[in-house]
This record gives sequence, C-alpha cells and structure tokens, in this order.
Amino acid sequence: MRCPFCGTQDTRVVDSRLSNEGDQVRRRRECIVCKERFTTYEFVELSLPRIVKRGGAREPFDENKLRSGMLRALEKRPVGSDAIEAAINRIKKELMAKGEREVTANELGEKVMRELSELDHVAFVRFASVYRSFQDISEFTDMINHLQKK
Repeated sequence: MRCPFCGTQDTRVVDSRLSNEGDQVRRRRECIVCKERFTTYEFVELSLPRIVKRGGAREPFDENKLRSGMLRALEKRPVGSDAIEAAINRIKKELMAKGEREVTANELGEKVMRELSELDHVAFVRFASVYRSFQDISEFTDMINHLQKK
C-alpha cells in the first residue's frame, strides 16, 4: 500500500479489525519511511445487477442514486445516518444474494419502500407518492390507511 503522505510503497499493518457488520476489514497502517499512520478499508467488490428502467433502458446499479432518493424522502426526519446506511446495505445484499444479472426498477423501488416503511412512515409515504405517481388524494389516503392497519 502506497503511503498517502510521502508516496513510498513500503508500509506495514499496525492493526486489523472487522467493521461495517463484518463486511469490511479496517487496517491501521504505518509508513516505514515517514512514520505517518493512516487507515485503509478493504472490502469484497461484487457486481451488482443492472437496473432495467420502466422504458426498457438498462443502466448499472448506482448506490449514490439509491442513497440520494432515500435521503430525499428522509429529509428533516429523525432517522440517523447509521440506520440509513444499514438499510442501503441490506438492499445491496439482497440484490447480490438474488444472483440476477438484471433487476427491474420496480423491484428495486419496492425494496426501498419496504426499508423506508421500517425506518419512518412519513418518508415511506413521501417516496411512495413519487414512485407510484399518485394522481389524487384518495391514493394517499389508501396508503395511509394501509399503514395504520399495520
């Protein structure tokens, strides 16, 4: 591993431990030359499926798009960033475990709505209203009535 401070290739691992629910290895390293310490994270890079949009277009899975959509729905809601990241990781794990090369945007949206319903009901309704393109107030009330029954 190259030292980010002096650029030397010679560094040594001082400490290693699991982080992020055991999905990553956190390594504390020290440069042999300049003695600076820094942290690296090691994780398995698995390929996520391509997303098939409603119009038929295919695009690679983009974690940043997933995160921004969820954050938009959760804006000004009392949900911690750790809970949001855990939900994103659950969605990604579910997609990888399925083993499919392609997943429909509809299927991904349903997974997001399931996670948001667990995190915050207001965020769930916000996301669902945009995702399902509610046309009138009756669709909102149906969704809210369904949540109240749960």
